[in-house]
Amino acid sequence: MPSYAGPPTSAVRVPAPIAELAGDRPLLPVWQNQLGGLTFRIGDDHGQGQLFAKWAPAESGLDLGAEVERLRWAGDFTPVPRVREHGADEEGAWLVTYALAGESAVSPRWQADPATAVRALGTGLRALHDQLPVTDCPFSWSVDHRLEQARRAGIKTPTALPDPPPVDRLVVCHGDPCAPNTLLHEDGSWSAHVDMGTLGLADRWADLAVATWSTEWNYGPGWDDTLLDAYGIAPDPARTDFYRLLWSVT
Repeated sequence: MPSYAGPPTSAVRVPAPIAELAGDRPLLPVWQNQLGGLTFRIGDDHGQGQLFAKWAPAESGLDLGAEVERLRWAGDFTPVPRVREHGADEEGAWLVTYALAGESAVSPRWQADPATAVRALGTGLRALHDQLPVTDCPFSWSVDHRLEQARRAGIKTPTALPDPPPVDRLVVCHGDPCAPNTLLHEDGSWSAHVDMGTLGLADRWADLAVATWSTEWNYGPGWDDTLLDAYGIAPDPARTDFYRLLWSVT
Protein backbone atom coordinates (compact mmCIF):
# COMPACT_ATOMS: atom_id res chain seq x y z
CA MET A 1 0.00 0.00 0.00
CA PRO A 2 1.19 3.60 -0.58
CA SER A 3 2.53 5.33 2.52
CA TYR A 4 1.27 8.77 1.52
CA ALA A 5 -1.56 10.51 -0.31
CA GLY A 6 -0.86 12.38 -3.51
CA PRO A 7 -0.49 12.05 -7.27
CA PRO A 8 0.92 8.64 -8.24
CA THR A 9 4.69 8.62 -8.58
CA SER A 10 4.83 5.44 -10.66
CA ALA A 11 2.62 3.45 -13.00
CA VAL A 12 -0.59 2.07 -11.51
CA ARG A 13 -2.76 -0.81 -12.66
CA VAL A 14 -6.10 0.33 -14.05
CA PRO A 15 -8.89 -1.83 -12.56
CA ALA A 16 -11.01 -3.55 -15.20
CA PRO A 17 -14.28 -1.70 -14.33
CA ILE A 18 -12.52 1.66 -14.67
CA ALA A 19 -10.91 0.67 -17.98
CA GLU A 20 -14.27 -0.53 -19.30
CA LEU A 21 -15.97 2.69 -18.22
CA ALA A 22 -13.32 4.85 -19.88
CA GLY A 23 -13.42 2.95 -23.17
CA ASP A 24 -11.46 4.97 -25.71
CA ARG A 25 -11.59 8.19 -23.68
CA PRO A 26 -8.42 9.59 -22.09
CA LEU A 27 -7.74 8.05 -18.68
CA LEU A 28 -5.28 9.53 -16.18
CA PRO A 29 -4.56 8.44 -12.57
CA VAL A 30 -4.51 11.65 -10.52
CA TRP A 31 -4.47 10.56 -6.86
CA GLN A 32 -3.70 7.64 -4.58
CA ASN A 33 -4.18 7.36 -0.85
CA GLN A 34 -2.54 5.50 2.02
CA LEU A 35 -5.03 2.63 1.81
CA GLY A 36 -4.47 1.82 -1.84
CA GLY A 37 -7.40 3.81 -3.18
CA LEU A 38 -7.00 5.43 -6.58
CA THR A 39 -8.72 8.28 -8.39
CA PHE A 40 -8.74 8.55 -12.18
CA ARG A 41 -9.76 11.41 -14.44
CA ILE A 42 -11.70 10.29 -17.52
CA GLY A 43 -12.16 12.44 -20.62
CA ASP A 44 -15.42 14.04 -21.71
CA ASP A 45 -18.51 11.87 -21.15
CA HIS A 46 -20.33 12.35 -24.46
CA GLY A 47 -20.65 16.09 -24.05
CA GLN A 48 -21.47 15.98 -20.32
CA GLY A 49 -17.97 16.85 -19.14
CA GLN A 50 -15.12 14.97 -17.55
CA LEU A 51 -15.60 12.21 -15.00
CA PHE A 52 -13.68 11.18 -11.93
CA ALA A 53 -13.59 7.52 -10.95
CA LYS A 54 -12.55 6.39 -7.49
CA TRP A 55 -11.37 2.83 -6.90
CA ALA A 56 -11.21 1.13 -3.50
CA PRO A 57 -9.52 -2.31 -3.37
CA ALA A 58 -11.53 -4.89 -1.46
CA GLU A 59 -8.91 -5.10 1.30
CA SER A 60 -8.64 -1.31 1.74
CA GLY A 61 -11.56 -0.86 4.14
CA LEU A 62 -12.72 2.18 2.15
CA ASP A 63 -16.52 2.39 2.00
CA LEU A 64 -17.49 4.09 -1.24
CA GLY A 65 -21.12 3.19 -0.63
CA ALA A 66 -21.07 5.46 2.42
CA GLU A 67 -19.70 8.26 0.27
CA VAL A 68 -22.46 7.78 -2.29
CA GLU A 69 -25.09 8.23 0.43
CA ARG A 70 -23.42 11.36 1.75
CA LEU A 71 -22.88 12.94 -1.66
CA ARG A 72 -26.50 12.44 -2.60
CA TRP A 73 -27.67 13.95 0.67
CA ALA A 74 -25.24 16.89 0.75
CA GLY A 75 -25.74 17.73 -2.92
CA ASP A 76 -29.12 19.28 -2.11
CA PHE A 77 -27.40 21.95 -0.01
CA THR A 78 -23.83 22.60 -1.16
CA PRO A 79 -21.58 21.99 -4.19
CA VAL A 80 -20.28 18.39 -4.13
CA PRO A 81 -19.67 15.85 -6.92
CA ARG A 82 -22.76 14.45 -8.62
CA VAL A 83 -22.82 10.66 -8.66
CA ARG A 84 -22.96 8.99 -12.07
CA GLU A 85 -22.62 5.36 -10.94
CA HIS A 86 -21.36 3.10 -8.19
CA GLY A 87 -20.56 -0.60 -8.17
CA ALA A 88 -18.46 -3.36 -6.66
CA ASP A 89 -17.02 -6.77 -7.45
CA GLU A 90 -14.74 -9.23 -5.66
CA GLU A 91 -11.68 -7.05 -6.31
CA GLY A 92 -13.05 -3.75 -5.10
CA ALA A 93 -15.57 -0.94 -5.48
CA TRP A 94 -15.80 2.09 -7.71
CA LEU A 95 -17.55 5.44 -7.61
CA VAL A 96 -17.91 7.64 -10.69
CA THR A 97 -18.85 11.32 -10.43
CA TYR A 98 -19.12 14.24 -12.81
CA ALA A 99 -16.34 16.82 -12.62
CA LEU A 100 -16.93 20.09 -10.81
CA ALA A 101 -15.76 23.58 -11.65
CA GLY A 102 -12.50 24.45 -9.96
CA GLU A 103 -9.02 23.18 -9.23
CA SER A 104 -7.64 21.42 -6.17
CA ALA A 105 -6.30 23.71 -3.45
CA VAL A 106 -3.02 21.78 -3.65
CA SER A 107 -2.50 22.17 -7.38
CA PRO A 108 0.87 23.76 -8.28
CA ARG A 109 -0.81 27.11 -8.84
CA TRP A 110 -2.30 27.28 -5.36
CA GLN A 111 0.72 25.79 -3.62
CA ALA A 112 2.58 28.77 -5.04
CA ASP A 113 -0.06 31.12 -3.57
CA PRO A 114 -0.83 29.68 -0.14
CA ALA A 115 -2.28 32.90 1.25
CA THR A 116 -5.12 32.78 -1.30
CA ALA A 117 -5.58 29.02 -0.98
CA VAL A 118 -5.73 29.00 2.82
CA ARG A 119 -8.25 31.83 2.93
CA ALA A 120 -10.41 29.85 0.51
CA LEU A 121 -10.13 26.78 2.74
CA GLY A 122 -11.43 28.79 5.67
CA THR A 123 -14.31 30.46 3.85
CA GLY A 124 -15.22 27.21 2.14
CA LEU A 125 -15.31 25.26 5.39
CA ARG A 126 -17.45 27.95 7.03
CA ALA A 127 -19.85 27.85 4.09
CA LEU A 128 -20.09 24.06 4.33
CA HIS A 129 -20.84 24.22 8.05
CA ASP A 130 -23.45 26.94 7.53
CA GLN A 131 -25.17 25.33 4.53
CA LEU A 132 -25.59 21.73 5.65
CA PRO A 133 -28.64 21.35 7.95
CA VAL A 134 -27.90 19.75 11.30
CA THR A 135 -31.50 18.77 11.99
CA ASP A 136 -31.78 16.82 8.73
CA CYS A 137 -28.41 15.06 8.80
CA PRO A 138 -28.64 11.26 9.18
CA PHE A 139 -24.87 10.74 9.59
CA SER A 140 -22.56 10.94 12.61
CA TRP A 141 -18.89 11.82 13.01
CA SER A 142 -19.00 12.13 16.79
CA VAL A 143 -16.15 11.05 19.05
CA ASP A 144 -17.97 7.88 20.12
CA HIS A 145 -18.88 7.01 16.53
CA ARG A 146 -15.31 7.44 15.34
CA LEU A 147 -13.87 5.33 18.13
CA GLU A 148 -16.42 2.59 17.45
CA GLN A 149 -15.61 2.67 13.73
CA ALA A 150 -11.92 2.39 14.55
CA ARG A 151 -12.55 -0.62 16.78
CA ARG A 152 -14.59 -2.33 14.06
CA ALA A 153 -11.75 -1.70 11.60
CA GLY A 154 -9.26 -3.30 13.98
CA ILE A 155 -7.46 -0.07 14.78
CA LYS A 156 -5.93 -0.12 18.25
CA THR A 157 -6.73 3.12 20.02
CA PRO A 158 -5.33 4.25 23.38
CA THR A 159 -7.28 2.81 26.30
CA ALA A 160 -7.37 6.20 28.00
CA LEU A 161 -8.13 9.20 25.80
CA PRO A 162 -8.82 12.60 27.35
CA ASP A 163 -12.48 13.43 27.83
CA PRO A 164 -13.83 15.35 24.82
CA PRO A 165 -14.19 19.08 25.39
CA PRO A 166 -17.75 20.44 25.41
CA VAL A 167 -19.17 20.92 21.94
CA ASP A 168 -18.58 24.46 20.72
CA ARG A 169 -21.06 24.27 17.83
CA LEU A 170 -22.63 21.15 16.39
CA VAL A 171 -22.39 21.16 12.58
CA VAL A 172 -22.33 18.72 9.71
CA CYS A 173 -18.58 18.20 9.41
CA HIS A 174 -16.78 17.31 6.21
CA GLY A 175 -14.91 14.53 7.99
CA ASP A 176 -11.74 14.82 5.89
CA PRO A 177 -11.22 18.59 5.60
CA CYS A 178 -7.64 18.41 4.35
CA ALA A 179 -6.60 20.95 1.73
CA PRO A 180 -6.80 18.61 -1.32
CA ASN A 181 -10.53 18.15 -0.71
CA THR A 182 -11.42 21.78 -1.43
CA LEU A 183 -11.66 23.08 -5.00
CA LEU A 184 -10.96 26.70 -5.92
CA HIS A 185 -12.31 28.89 -8.70
CA GLU A 186 -9.96 30.70 -11.06
CA ASP A 187 -10.25 33.85 -8.92
CA GLY A 188 -9.13 32.00 -5.78
CA SER A 189 -12.53 31.68 -4.13
CA TRP A 190 -13.71 28.28 -2.96
CA SER A 191 -15.76 26.28 -5.43
CA ALA A 192 -16.76 22.92 -3.93
CA HIS A 193 -15.78 20.07 -1.63
CA VAL A 194 -14.92 16.48 -2.54
CA ASP A 195 -14.19 13.19 -0.73
CA MET A 196 -17.19 13.22 1.59
CA GLY A 197 -17.08 9.61 2.78
CA THR A 198 -17.00 10.44 6.50
CA LEU A 199 -19.31 13.48 6.52
CA GLY A 200 -21.40 13.65 9.68
CA LEU A 201 -22.52 15.51 12.77
CA ALA A 202 -19.76 16.66 15.14
CA ASP A 203 -18.29 19.70 16.83
CA ARG A 204 -16.98 22.08 14.19
CA TRP A 205 -13.54 21.83 15.79
CA ALA A 206 -13.35 18.23 14.59
CA ASP A 207 -13.00 19.77 11.13
CA LEU A 208 -11.15 22.95 12.08
CA ALA A 209 -8.40 21.15 13.97
CA VAL A 210 -7.58 18.99 10.96
CA ALA A 211 -8.09 21.69 8.34
CA THR A 212 -5.54 23.94 10.05
CA TRP A 213 -3.17 21.01 10.54
CA SER A 214 -3.48 20.23 6.84
CA THR A 215 -2.21 23.68 5.90
CA GLU A 216 1.12 22.79 7.50
CA TRP A 217 1.33 19.52 5.55
CA ASN A 218 0.52 21.21 2.25
CA TYR A 219 1.90 24.76 2.47
CA GLY A 220 4.30 24.78 5.41
CA PRO A 221 3.95 26.15 8.96
CA GLY A 222 2.28 29.38 9.99
CA TRP A 223 -1.10 29.30 8.24
CA ASP A 224 -3.45 28.30 11.08
CA ASP A 225 -4.52 31.85 11.91
CA THR A 226 -5.14 32.70 8.26
CA LEU A 227 -7.60 29.83 7.93
CA LEU A 228 -9.31 30.58 11.24
CA ASP A 229 -9.61 34.29 10.36
CA ALA A 230 -11.22 33.41 7.04
CA TYR A 231 -13.58 31.00 8.81
CA GLY A 232 -14.40 33.70 11.38
CA ILE A 233 -13.29 32.14 14.66
CA ALA A 234 -10.56 32.61 17.26
CA PRO A 235 -8.01 29.87 17.98
CA ASP A 236 -9.01 27.21 20.51
CA PRO A 237 -5.86 25.28 21.50
CA ALA A 238 -7.63 22.78 23.77
CA ARG A 239 -10.17 21.65 21.16
CA THR A 240 -7.52 21.72 18.45
CA ASP A 241 -5.23 19.44 20.45
CA PHE A 242 -8.01 17.00 21.29
CA TYR A 243 -9.34 16.61 17.76
CA ARG A 244 -5.86 16.29 16.28
CA LEU A 245 -5.17 13.51 18.75
CA LEU A 246 -8.45 11.83 17.85
CA TRP A 247 -7.58 12.09 14.15
CA SER A 248 -4.19 10.52 14.80
CA VAL A 249 -5.59 7.50 16.65
CA THR A 250 -8.61 6.80 14.47
